[in-house]
Amino acid sequence: MTLTPDIMPLSSDPIRVMVVDDSAVIRGFLTRFIESDPDIKVVASASNGQLALSAMTSGKFDVIVLDIEMPVMDGITALPLLLKADPNAQVIIASTLSKANAAITLKAFELGAAECLAKPTSQELAGSNDFRNSLVQKVRSLGLLARRKRGITEKPHAPAQKPATPAPAVAAVPKKFTLRPELIKTAPDVIAIGSSTGGPQALLQFFSDLKGPLKQPVFVTQHMPPTFTTILAEHISKQSGLNCREAVDGEAVAGGNIYLAPGNFHMTVKEQGGRKVISLNQDAQENFCRPAVDPMLRSLINAYGKKILAVIFTGMGADGMKACQQLVEAGGTVLAQDEATSVVWGMPGAVAMAGVCTRVLPLGDLARAVREYADRAASNAFVAGGAP
Repeated sequence: MTLTPDIMPLSSDPIRVMVVDDSAVIRGFLTRFIESDPDIKVVASASNGQLALSAMTSGKFDVIVLDIEMPVMDGITALPLLLKADPNAQVIIASTLSKANAAITLKAFELGAAECLAKPTSQELAGSNDFRNSLVQKVRSLGLLARRKRGITEKPHAPAQKPATPAPAVAAVPKKFTLRPELIKTAPDVIAIGSSTGGPQALLQFFSDLKGPLKQPVFVTQHMPPTFTTILAEHISKQSGLNCREAVDGEAVAGGNIYLAPGNFHMTVKEQGGRKVISLNQDAQENFCRPAVDPMLRSLINAYGKKILAVIFTGMGADGMKACQQLVEAGGTVLAQDEATSVVWGMPGAVAMAGVCTRVLPLGDLARAVREYADRAASNAFVAGGAP
C-alpha cells in the first residue's frame, strides 16, 4: 500500500496521526481503532519507514504509530530520522511480543520513542478490546503532549458522542504545588516505584545513579507488556550491576533485590508464615493498566505499614495517586520526578498536585534522595526541610 496522506483540511483540528506498518490489514485495524475517538484522525499511512519519511514533508503529525519489522526501511532505522524531521512528534512503537523485538523496543526508547505497545496478530486484533483501549489512550495523551510542545494550548473539539473508553488526561501544568513536611525519621523498610511513559529510560538512569544496592527490597511497577518487562529487568541488572528481575508468584521477599512487575500481572505483597511473599494476579485493570501502581502500593501499606518510601516517575495518567494518598495518611513518604525531566508529567504531576509529595526532584537527584532515606539508621533524626 502506498502512502496515503489526507490532504483535506481538518476544520475540527483533531490530533493528527500517521500509522506505519507493512501490513495493510494491520494498518486498517489500527486506523479504525484510533478513529473510534472522534478527537483523533489518521491523516496518513505508510507501508515502510522510507514512505513515512516522505510523508513528513506534507505536514506535521502529532503521533506516529511505528512498526519495527518492515521492508525498505525498518522502524528502528526510521525512528531517529522521523524525530529529526519533527522533534515534537510523539512515536509509539507497535511491536509483536518476541524477545528480539522487546530488546529492539528498549533501543527505540533510547532513540526517542515515547511509548510501546504489544501488537497482536492480525487474527487477534479484531477482538482485542484491551489493545484498542490502550492504543487510543496512548495516542490521545501523547497527541495532546505534542500539541502543547508546539504551543497549541486549545483543547480538541468536543466530541459528538462520548468515546467508548475515555482516556485519562495528562495532568495540566501547575503553577505551583504544596509539599508535605518531612515526618519520617528512620529508614523505610521497603521502597516502591511507579512509572509509565518515559519510565524505562528513567529507571535505567535511576538505578545506575544509585551506585550500589539498597538494603531494602525495591518493588517496581512499570506499565509495559509481557516479554518487554523481562528485557527491561535484564537491562537494569546489566547497566546498574544490581539484582533486578521479574517478580515470581510465591517467592519470599529479600532485601537488596529489585522486583519488577511482569507485564499483564499486578504485583502485590502479602504476609505468609511470618514472611513477606510476592503475589501476582490478573485482576481487572486499574487506571487502564495491568500491572498498575495502585494495587502494588495498597498491598505494601498492608504488609509494611508506614515505613514505605514511594517514588513516582514519569508517566501518563494518574496511576498511583490514590494509593499514595493512602500511603501518606498511614505515615509513609512520597517523592516524585519533576516536570522538566519527565517525558510526561502525568503520574508524578498527579501526586504533586494532590499535595502528597515530600520532595519533587529532577531525575538526576532522585537516586541521591532515595539513598539518603534508605541509609538512615533507626536512631537518626531528620531535619525538616533539609536538602535532598
